[in-house]
Amino acid sequence: MIQYRDVSQEELCPALFAAFTRRQNVTKCWRREHGAWVIKDAPFLDDWSAEDVQTLTACLKNTLATGGFVHAAFVDGALKGFVSVESALFGGEHRYMDLSSIHVSEELRGSGVGTALFTAAKNWARAKGAGKLYISAHSAVETQAFYRNLGCVDAAVCDPRHVEAEPFDCQLEFALGGGSA
Repeated sequence: MIQYRDVSQEELCPALFAAFTRRQNVTKCWRREHGAWVIKDAPFLDDWSAEDVQTLTACLKNTLATGGFVHAAFVDGALKGFVSVESALFGGEHRYMDLSSIHVSEELRGSGVGTALFTAAKNWARAKGAGKLYISAHSAVETQAFYRNLGCVDAAVCDPRHVEAEPFDCQLEFALGGGSA
């Protein structure tokens, strides 16, 4: 049984990720060429090193320390998915909040965990006054399909910090609107 709950500062440490499998075998990615999106062969294995987990842990601790949101999925007490949203609004009238991470352990992808985490993130951001979630999303075909199926579209305004940090990412947004959709 999957349990969803907020994550506390105290439990954020590299050991929390011991049962989490980040691995993603990427074969094709979306790339912008001549003003249009095209699918290109771009094979690589995306995974986390111990150093990456240390960095991730520090980033998630900072998210919480600055009033943001970290919510996770657990199976038998083991972390199997998580999402984070930064608390600061940006983008003027767009009132973006940054969905800074969403990951599901390899064995649970396609099970609905990612959708449940995304729903928790959008409900939290809406309650905090955001108009849209901003997502700098991995360009892998599977990752983009996930976001597009949720209703994400190309961002109206691209955040230069994200574009510079991850130039191959697709800059997306999700309009929050009212209600609890």
